[in-house]
Amino acid sequence: MAKKMTGAEIRQSFIEFFEEKGHTFVPSASLVPGGDQTLLFTNAGMVQFKDVFLGTDKRPYTRATNSQKCMRVAGKHNDLDDVGRDDSHHTFFEMLGNWSFGDYYKAEAISWAWELLTEKWGLDKSVLWTTYFKDEKGEVATDEEAAENWRKQPGINPNHILPFGRKENFWEMAETGPCGPCSEIHIDLGPKFCDKKDVPGHVCRVNGDCKRFMELWNLVFIQYNRINARQLDSLPAKHVDTGMGFERIVSVIQGVDSNYKTDLLSPMMDEVLRLSGETEEQRAANMTPYRVVADHARAATFLISDGVVPGNTGRNYVCRMIIRRAARFGSKIGLNEPFLAKVAEKVIDNYESAYPDLAKNRQTILTNITREEERFQKTVESGLSVLEEQITNLQAAGGKDLDGAFAFDLYATHGVPLEITRDIVREQGFGVDEDGFRKAMEEHRLASGAGKAFGKMGGEDVDVYREILESLQADKQLGPQGVAYDPYSTFDVEGKILAIIHNGESVTSAVVGDDVEVILPRTCFYVESGGQVSDTGVIRSTSDTSWEIEITDTRKPAAGVIVHIGKVKSGKPQVGDAIVAEVDIERRWDIMRNHTATHLLHSKLHKVLGDHARQAGSLVAPDRLRFDFTHPEALTPTQLETIERLVNDEILENYRLKITTKTLNEAISEGATALFGEKYGEIVRTIAIGYDKPFSYELCGGTHVTETGDLGTFLIVSEGSAAAGIRRIEAVTGRKAYDLIQKRFRDIKNSAAILNTNVEELPARIKSLIEELEESKKEIAGIRQEMVAGAFSSQIDAAEKIGSTAVLAVELPSADADTLRSMTDQFRQKHGSGVIVVGSVFDGRPLIIASVTDDLVKKGINAGEIVRTISIEIDGSGGGRPNLAQAGGKNPAGMKKALDMVMPLIKGKLE
Repeated sequence: MAKKMTGAEIRQSFIEFFEEKGHTFVPSASLVPGGDQTLLFTNAGMVQFKDVFLGTDKRPYTRATNSQKCMRVAGKHNDLDDVGRDDSHHTFFEMLGNWSFGDYYKAEAISWAWELLTEKWGLDKSVLWTTYFKDEKGEVATDEEAAENWRKQPGINPNHILPFGRKENFWEMAETGPCGPCSEIHIDLGPKFCDKKDVPGHVCRVNGDCKRFMELWNLVFIQYNRINARQLDSLPAKHVDTGMGFERIVSVIQGVDSNYKTDLLSPMMDEVLRLSGETEEQRAANMTPYRVVADHARAATFLISDGVVPGNTGRNYVCRMIIRRAARFGSKIGLNEPFLAKVAEKVIDNYESAYPDLAKNRQTILTNITREEERFQKTVESGLSVLEEQITNLQAAGGKDLDGAFAFDLYATHGVPLEITRDIVREQGFGVDEDGFRKAMEEHRLASGAGKAFGKMGGEDVDVYREILESLQADKQLGPQGVAYDPYSTFDVEGKILAIIHNGESVTSAVVGDDVEVILPRTCFYVESGGQVSDTGVIRSTSDTSWEIEITDTRKPAAGVIVHIGKVKSGKPQVGDAIVAEVDIERRWDIMRNHTATHLLHSKLHKVLGDHARQAGSLVAPDRLRFDFTHPEALTPTQLETIERLVNDEILENYRLKITTKTLNEAISEGATALFGEKYGEIVRTIAIGYDKPFSYELCGGTHVTETGDLGTFLIVSEGSAAAGIRRIEAVTGRKAYDLIQKRFRDIKNSAAILNTNVEELPARIKSLIEELEESKKEIAGIRQEMVAGAFSSQIDAAEKIGSTAVLAVELPSADADTLRSMTDQFRQKHGSGVIVVGSVFDGRPLIIASVTDDLVKKGINAGEIVRTISIEIDGSGGGRPNLAQAGGKNPAGMKKALDMVMPLIKGKLE
């Protein structure tokens, strides 16, 4: 019988077990994959190690272990539809894992897995089953090594070691690239877990279709590189990548029949029960809403903590959708007021020991969740009413799927996400045309989160650089770490050309006009990262042969390789030539000023707006900085002025930046800020600004000034929305700030000269002119109204009579809306029963106003209906009250036709 432990103890015991086996604990990566635009969310433990398997990155360790936060809500890995329907599916979950990068292999991985499960955790050996790979096509060798190692495990039942084919036991990263056989560990939960007992001929088995056998752990052995569908080459270094579902193993060890009964989720389940006021029996009879709310509250809590706030597209859409879906399921058990924040508090309390950021971001999490619930409540009633009407029409027509364009309009107009619409129509036995939805969504279409999750792998592009690197290292022209990278201490380096790449091939020389990539033994050029753009500059010959290459960019195509991208401007550069590489110093200083300014800005946003205002993206360029941050509303002018002043105060203090390197764990424990969506190694660079207790302390690999006074001046140029819940500030420093100040002074001086005043009196002069202009407008409006009234007075008595009802449709040139309304008032005073429609073209746009006396309104004549009918002729639309309505349009030429429609229309109504 397994030893009873809490979920937190199980997580920690897993990590400690592998630390004792020489593994380095690597903290969970963010749910937002750092530096990987191909994934919507981190969906497996190996994501942060992907580059190591591809050979494009190296780590200071060869063994690693962790518990990784994961989300699966999009693309191939999408568990959303099953969440709530059963006891095992989740949107957010944790993956326990251990990795070997060219270190140990199958024997150790299998032995340690068995030891952990059976010795440390005490699982019954007789109910454990394992698998190994045997190719049903006979093209790939059977993994006898794994099978033999399983047979060696103490107490294992040899009949419980089973072969399976490609679907179950062969893992591939993509169509090409690293791959290999895998070995799974399953547990027999017993006959009571079989949900197919009543199916004739059903047999419970490993990898079967019932719930009796549950997969616990998958051990992946990466030993091949897939070249194409038929060719597998052996890798020079073999790796291990394992993944164990944390919620699953906790349910087994704690002896419960549902993940939702473990202490990972039961506190949230109990809080939902308390809020609903239902009994345990009522919950047991209707578990789906409870499971959905508990799962989604946990997912939203972790998402917001990682910087993903509710919004309209991509990751932000997912956050919005799961909050709204949870709110909708909550309403099924009587939770009609915002309640999710109370459930989220239980999530924070339950997980903060393992994930301290949850406690740090508590208020941000709770505020965003409640705000999103309130937004949804404002629109959901009308949206669901419209949907119910459409479902009724669908039933009457005998249809199968809800129209996709309608489903999108439901989201765009009423805020009902596709996933909620799908839930509701399924409950009525229908589907949704999801292709139609996505087609209608167009620019709002979600980025796919899986499928080809890893882009181009093992391809010729990487191979060219890797081959050059290996050759240079073999010739001892490069050390084991590859190109020496130091963009921090110098603006130029000397050396020699080690390699030239032209048109994707390594060449020995290049000529004027060639686009080339150059590899040097060391470089001082910054490679674009963390929002900071790459350096530019030149590489020139220092030997007898004179030549120059203009460098416009740099990149790191593979681990250890940095290439300088540019064009040959003169001469004939050759491999082996002595060179000096020089960064554009003026441009670099502009970039450094802007980068340091982003750190100052970030800290002042926290001070003025609160800790929730966290970085959500940035651009550090020579001409400006752009900073995106989480905040729900536009900043006021006062807030912007305060932020700008505080940053400039820190510039004037002339703080010296303290720049150090340390381990990631040490920096985080000291309170350093890790930025949204960034990827960090084990050794990180930290930037601290301030005296004894820095007011800004961030992880950052970018280039910075030495002292804040080097920035000169900081000016905010603009503030606006970057996405839902994300604001954007653009600013300038240094030379660009000076240029902007000079321009504004020139504009002010020129404006003062035009207005025949001096700069000091300019505001008063402008105010005076505005007041004079307003007075003139009033006078002009009065004169215009008198002129129109004079012309109208001769027409008011000419109204046609239909019985005792007066009807007048007339155009009054150059009259504004106020004047037209005034004329309708005169008409109503003159005629006790009547309809008047007046039109005008004012400032080039047609305008129509209709008025109906109250006695005619009672007879069904409606001013709003009149303007809607006749405004078609002026390419317009309108509406209003039954007794007074207005329409505007785009086609002045249609005014006469519109007014000519009035008399027949009223006659028809009266008759």
